[in-house]
Amino acid sequence: MNLNQIHNVYFIGIGGIGMSALARYFQNIGKNVSGYDKTPTMLTNELIADGMHIHFEDNISLIPNDYYVENTLIIITPAVPTSHSEWNYFLERDYVVKKRAEVLGIITKDTFCFAVAGTHGKTTTSSILGHILYDSGADVTAFLGGIVENYHSNLIGSGKTITVVEADEFDRSFLHLHPDIACVTSMDADHLDIYGDSSAIEDSFREFANKVEDKSKLFIPKDLPLEGLTVAINEEATFKAYNIRVEKSAYVFDVQTPTETIQNIAFGLPGRHNLMNALTALAMAKTYGTPTDAIVKALASFQGVQRRFSYQIKTEDLVYIDDYAHHPTEINAVHQAVRELYPKEKVLAVFQPHLFSRTHDFADDFAKSLSAFDEVILLDIYPARELPMEGVTSTWLMSKMTNPNKSLVSKENLHSTIVKNEAKIIVTIGAGDIGEMVPSIKKELLEKRYKL
Repeated sequence: MNLNQIHNVYFIGIGGIGMSALARYFQNIGKNVSGYDKTPTMLTNELIADGMHIHFEDNISLIPNDYYVENTLIIITPAVPTSHSEWNYFLERDYVVKKRAEVLGIITKDTFCFAVAGTHGKTTTSSILGHILYDSGADVTAFLGGIVENYHSNLIGSGKTITVVEADEFDRSFLHLHPDIACVTSMDADHLDIYGDSSAIEDSFREFANKVEDKSKLFIPKDLPLEGLTVAINEEATFKAYNIRVEKSAYVFDVQTPTETIQNIAFGLPGRHNLMNALTALAMAKTYGTPTDAIVKALASFQGVQRRFSYQIKTEDLVYIDDYAHHPTEINAVHQAVRELYPKEKVLAVFQPHLFSRTHDFADDFAKSLSAFDEVILLDIYPARELPMEGVTSTWLMSKMTNPNKSLVSKENLHSTIVKNEAKIIVTIGAGDIGEMVPSIKKELLEKRYKL
């Protein structure tokens, strides 16, 4: 398919974080962009403000008239049910209908592609890498799964020769990509509703890794069973971070590369997992040929990604952090970062489980991860694309937690419950619609605690 011959791009599920980045890309290169989504969100509001026509009812008559032409590309998200009437309308009339991953595959085939894979760390690593390349003057477009604070967008740049993409393992989407330089940050079990077991996930990652023919262009942590160049913290590796210290609430560290020692690199995101993300991005950019001083400068100026250990309030008396974590390993990473920064303070964690299947598959690990916090509030499970599973509820998950300081709270009562709590450190965690509640939680905390 030749994208140059496409005039209109219609998205079914345009409000998704990955879909909206593609929508912005197509608008940037001069295409007419429109779409449907189930509900309005902050993201869809931004897209509408940018001039895109979006509607929220599955209704064929709401599709703009000028999209009923041959040179219209339809892009769908896997979250849309096969019964969706707009989707079926286009399928029945032989329109070009592609999954988001397929379209990214077409785009990356004609560019120099950096692909960031892994069950955790994709968004932050690819955002850091996109920032390094863009800040160094590279002709890059980075498609991201989060809103980068430096750009207030999930799309960095509008370059035509280089792409940075998140290589998503869900539904084996990353096998559509054409990576020139890639990394695999982690291979933990996840998406077992798709894969069945962890060995099937590992096989899929191996298949992705094999798309990089030159293994000196593939970067992995030392503990992964893949062939590539290694990155590690405080242990021997091809790229090693060491002499790590915290100065003015930021990491400062040195890196040993195959060709040089880089000293006194400053990086502001907390948590050892983010240090690994930064090191991986550095290794990929350095291998590409980005100058060392440009990499160091960009790492120092990177401001983070919304909903990735994102500070909402940071005062002497109150700290409110929001994070997208939705897997036990990610929750452990949030806990490690909070404890490193605030070792003596009480920490309240508010968690919204995401997907019945994920909650079922990792219930014991979720219970252990959450119990490490001083107090935990659970919301009901966010179903996303799933129907309920018998017996799988937040009450059931809570019964597995060993920490007695736990409660199940409805969305309606969440704000008042949080505001009454005396914890100095508050963390909201989850990949569901809890993210939509963050601005109002922040507002009420400021009003009640500071009388603003």
